[in-house]
Amino acid sequence: MIIAIDGPAASGKGTLGKRLAAHYGFRHLDTGLIYRAVGKAVLDRGGDLADEAAALEAARSLDPAHFDDPELKTQAAGEAASVVSAHPAVRAALLDFQRTFAAAPPGAVLDGRDIGTVICPDADVKIFVVAKPEVRAHRRALEARSRGEAADEGAILADILKRDERDKNRAAAPLKQAEDAVLLDNSYLDIEGGVRAAIDIVEAVRAGRRRV
Repeated sequence: MIIAIDGPAASGKGTLGKRLAAHYGFRHLDTGLIYRAVGKAVLDRGGDLADEAAALEAARSLDPAHFDDPELKTQAAGEAASVVSAHPAVRAALLDFQRTFAAAPPGAVLDGRDIGTVICPDADVKIFVVAKPEVRAHRRALEARSRGEAADEGAILADILKRDERDKNRAAAPLKQAEDAVLLDNSYLDIEGGVRAAIDIVEAVRAGRRRV
């Protein structure tokens, strides 16, 4: 089984995917980390994020062993990811990596911004996660502070709005809800409530009670 989790509610979504994968004994991939790793690699090399050739080179030399780098969770890495992910060549280079991961047994949960529409259009279950931008900004600020980082909630909100707008309007794999995805608004749900809601969606699909 492949479960695709998409949507603009980035903060907490990776945790949701990880918890959902653990519940079912599946493998988990936060695809946002892939693009964050590419963006960070470009910056580390002193390159320009808008330079598609530089971003493509970083994508082709990507090392999954670096996905645990705590710097990939920073706001700067998130902004870099949004820029490099807009390059069609970069998305194409990383397509096979993601699809291979999804196809491996016993099952997988992938979360990102184009899983149900581009990476795994035939996923068994698609969940589109949303939350109010102000809620997302507050959560992201709390996460940053928990890591000992300074966090300006207003600046984070501005970044979220800018990233959402850019991702919705990019030419390559724009952020949008797949027609067969189930909407999950976790604006007022804690992580436990979000996980429970996601499990309910998966179980409804498995039981054939809900078409997605």
